[in-house]
Amino acid sequence: MTSTEFRKAAHELVDWMADYMDNVGDYPVKPNIKPGDIKVQLPVQAPEIGEEFKKIFSDFNKIILPGMTHWQHPQFFAYFPSGTSGPSVLAEMLAANMGAQCMIWLTSPAAEELEERMMEWLRDMLGLPSNLTGVIQDSSSSSTLVALLTAREFNSAYAINQRGFDGNEKFRIYTSAQAHSSVDKGVKIAGFGIDNLVKVGVDENFEMKPDALESAIEQDIALGMIPLCVVSTIGTTSSTAIDPIKAIGEICKKYKCWHHIDASYAGTALLLPEMRWMSEGVELADSFVFNPHKWMLTNFDCSAYFVKDKKALTDTFSILPEYLKTPEDHLVNNYRDWSIPLGRRFRALKLWFVIRSYGVDGLRKIISEHIEIGHWLKDEIEREEDFELLAPVPLNLVCFRYRPKGLKNESRLNDINKELLEGLNQTGAILLTQTKLNDKYTLRLVSGNNNTSKEEVSKGWERIKKHARKIII
Repeated sequence: MTSTEFRKAAHELVDWMADYMDNVGDYPVKPNIKPGDIKVQLPVQAPEIGEEFKKIFSDFNKIILPGMTHWQHPQFFAYFPSGTSGPSVLAEMLAANMGAQCMIWLTSPAAEELEERMMEWLRDMLGLPSNLTGVIQDSSSSSTLVALLTAREFNSAYAINQRGFDGNEKFRIYTSAQAHSSVDKGVKIAGFGIDNLVKVGVDENFEMKPDALESAIEQDIALGMIPLCVVSTIGTTSSTAIDPIKAIGEICKKYKCWHHIDASYAGTALLLPEMRWMSEGVELADSFVFNPHKWMLTNFDCSAYFVKDKKALTDTFSILPEYLKTPEDHLVNNYRDWSIPLGRRFRALKLWFVIRSYGVDGLRKIISEHIEIGHWLKDEIEREEDFELLAPVPLNLVCFRYRPKGLKNESRLNDINKELLEGLNQTGAILLTQTKLNDKYTLRLVSGNNNTSKEEVSKGWERIKKHARKIII
């Protein structure tokens, strides 16, 4: 493709992208297709001769687009949002066009220094302690793994990296029964073994119980185990429960455990000073992560990981072959030593574009509006006799179910709500997801993408009620 051909094609794509932003609500939220429907339309073998962009883009519209779930659709209320915005997309275009590999300062000085400043901005925007140092990871899953590995090496004086496990470490990891599955995965990958992950009980609000945590730690110590790390959560995936991180932090300090806070989704709400009750005690934590790529209008992937002991982090991951040595090494942050991959994308650019375009005040207004919408929906559900809330609503995720008056059979209620969810999602007009809370099949509705409005949530709520009341009891 020549630069002339690229220019023509790029203009066409940008026009399409702008139209998509304006009209995404016109698509079905979820495609009505079966597994294999897309693959069967794709040639079995790659083309021997290059094809024109016009043909490729035509096939994108004909084959790929009809098979996409539209995360920015105003009726997308599933999972947690996947952030995007015009400024973020533009920054991604620039980063992609430069094709920079930002593993060390020398390979892209501006990328390293911008990332350093962006992490300082984010730290201060969220009211985090000034002694935390940040780096952009690809996801919270990777960040949790990084925290576990750092805790492992710090506790063993970096010996496991050198000799491997000898079978006598007896490390134990603790998290709540409501924590994200990435904790389980990280425990496996880090070599601890899933049998050494202790799931601590939660209270009626699905928050970790500090007394249960301390009891579990003391029992393990009595058995000769080593309490290594506690992973607490600000905003669990199922219900956005807020663990009492101050009490947890004090327990970690008492027993010399690494304390990692997973605030993947809810951390963005710390932009609002009135929401910082959630992070009370964060100064006791060893590491903290949140994802601008969820609720802060920034395209995936962009996970902000903060650590108190920078040296513990870099000593865990640093590898310095001769071909990566540079004269500036002692003066700069070479972020290849701060995470698992050596190669790194220029992620800081989109943060810079987003924060400058909206300003902190603009971002706060958007997050505040989303929280207000969540609380409005909570009130609406409480007014209906045949619906019930199943969890507190501290933010904008609402957990609820349909409960026809007089129906008390829990198994039947689970079946009815599963039927409700699947029926709604099959329409292509709305998308929700589910969880289980106290063994109750629970509908999750989160209003947090760039096209969320009270009008759209109200429209979705009316659709839910109408569909529910058509189910034969």
